[in-house]
Amino acid sequence: MVAVDTVVARRLQSDYAVLAADVNELLPELHRAVLSAPSALEPQYAGLLARTYRAADAIADKFGYYDLSARIIDLMRTSATQSGDELLVGSAAYVRGEIYFASHDLEAGCRMLTAAADKIRVSASETAAATYGTLHMRAAVMAARAGSALRARDHIEEARQAARQVNEGVHLGTVFGLPSARIHQLSLDVELGDVGGALRLATGWAPPITMPAERRSHFYIDLGRAFHLADQPERVLSAFWEAKRIAPEHVREHSQVIDVVDHLELTTRGQLRDAFAGFAAGLVKPQGRSAFGP
Repeated sequence: MVAVDTVVARRLQSDYAVLAADVNELLPELHRAVLSAPSALEPQYAGLLARTYRAADAIADKFGYYDLSARIIDLMRTSATQSGDELLVGSAAYVRGEIYFASHDLEAGCRMLTAAADKIRVSASETAAATYGTLHMRAAVMAARAGSALRARDHIEEARQAARQVNEGVHLGTVFGLPSARIHQLSLDVELGDVGGALRLATGWAPPITMPAERRSHFYIDLGRAFHLADQPERVLSAFWEAKRIAPEHVREHSQVIDVVDHLELTTRGQLRDAFAGFAAGLVKPQGRSAFGP
């Protein structure tokens, strides 16, 4: 359905204001379609409903409404199961990882993502390889945030191996391929405090312009965080401005950006402090804490 493809695209481009209006109109229509469809078409409509719920969750998660996000994710899982598409169920597990980021139950989150990946036969198709890879990609960042460097690097290597079988692109609503794995490697290094590794990874490389805005923006957010760890505030500001140029609605509510900017506004002086104050004026603090979730 074209309308569902449109909301997926808006989510990937961080076009949240328009997305909210679109999802609000689309969800009731899809529920009616699932309830009234002939049995042969019910799985197809359920799959469309699952994809739309994922778009709705992006809004709840980015604005920090985590109770609502958890409920939406549960509805996405139910719809994905109803569709009979095992890979869509795997995609729902990827999204479910947000709950574990938000609750800081990272060990359980890693187990959930790994269990979901283990159910996928990677060689079955490009979509299967991509779904497997995205699950390990998210598990890598989760393990890094939990402080487990060895497990994080094992997971990102699994993701890279899967990415070699995939063309970079959108697979069941998630951007995946070697460039995406590289961006998650940067996030992993930042979470582990490996400043040298993060800066080496980013030097001389930029996300392809064909990559959706949210994922490209996340690269520059994590690059800014790396510069913050390296005590290079001018470069932090430059990276954050680039992230905002690419996806302003993604950056405006992003808690990691807000935390860094708040800190540097307090610790810098003179024109640089004014520059951070100016950047902070365009930020909006969410209701809760935002998680990694390109």
